[in-house]
Amino acid sequence: MKVQAAVAVGPDTDLEIRELEIDEPHSNEVRVRMVASGVCHTDAIVRDQWYPVPLPAVLGHEGAGVVETVGSDVIGLEPGDKVVLGPAFCGACTMCLSGHPMYCADFFARNFAGTRPDGSTSLSDGSETISSHFFGQSSFASHANVAAHGVVKVPADAPLSLLGPLGCGIMTGSGAMLNVLRPTPGSSVAIFGSGAVGMAALLAARAAGASTVIMVDVLDSRLEFATSLGATHTVNSTTTEPVAAVREITGGGAEFALDTTGIPAVFRQMTDSLKTLGHGALVGAAKLGTEATIDVGTRLTSGMTISMVCEGDAVPQEFIPRLIALHEEGSFPFDELIKTYDFSDINRAFADSATGATLKPIIEF
Repeated sequence: MKVQAAVAVGPDTDLEIRELEIDEPHSNEVRVRMVASGVCHTDAIVRDQWYPVPLPAVLGHEGAGVVETVGSDVIGLEPGDKVVLGPAFCGACTMCLSGHPMYCADFFARNFAGTRPDGSTSLSDGSETISSHFFGQSSFASHANVAAHGVVKVPADAPLSLLGPLGCGIMTGSGAMLNVLRPTPGSSVAIFGSGAVGMAALLAARAAGASTVIMVDVLDSRLEFATSLGATHTVNSTTTEPVAAVREITGGGAEFALDTTGIPAVFRQMTDSLKTLGHGALVGAAKLGTEATIDVGTRLTSGMTISMVCEGDAVPQEFIPRLIALHEEGSFPFDELIKTYDFSDINRAFADSATGATLKPIIEF
């Protein structure tokens, strides 16, 4: 079957729109006709080879669409179902069975190897093999063969053109907040970085009842938008020392803090902003081998907790419907972060994401 796909061919190079051949779904897969897909920072850093996904590759990992074909071993999904696509996981290891599939023992291979677990790819361009199954899906294509474990069925009236980012970026920020940090009503939260992940964390913190939510960034325009979404305080770290500012606002340090940037200096600011027994988390991706410091001498007596969080430590089949429900009741307006682009304009979506012109681009097929 022929499909239209955006192919990553090299670092810092535009994706190429090509007609590719897709194989038949395996017995544990479904074929999904893609309606829309979010563009995530991770797509850009993998295109640029921060992570060694073999190129050429079809990236994209915030897909939403309609099931067309169901493999013989798949239960619970039928043609015509509307679905959101999450990361791939094995479903059988200790982490998966204990409710933490985002820490699957086979997570890297299933999401970054460019192949199925058996080594096959679903996409080809004549005699050239194209890496597929990025995050189990490769959603920058009109159709994808997707491991059923990562498919989340959503209501028939669900707005698929909005929902793809619930499978990664929005899930990451909100999941780090609701599943890991778990701020209590009336608590204080500091969020470093006001991109889509940080804004999703802000919305989740407010939904959880946090009364003080501080956004730290370098762009006044982002900080102004954060205020409109419910941030109670903002700090521009180019003009104000952020650790001192957070400690002054909170009267000694934030109870909860999140670094969405992956920048070592910002990670240090996040840890230094925590109060005694505070809990901080890192979700920002960095190049493999990146190191950051903590002042262990001073902070030993703080009793603080630092968590490294992948994909919001979510169970997508449980968490994505919860986010949809929060959105429907008006307490999680993540749609305010989104701007849509035609599939043919995917490289402009990447560029607008890189400059900060768009918080969360979504391409529509």
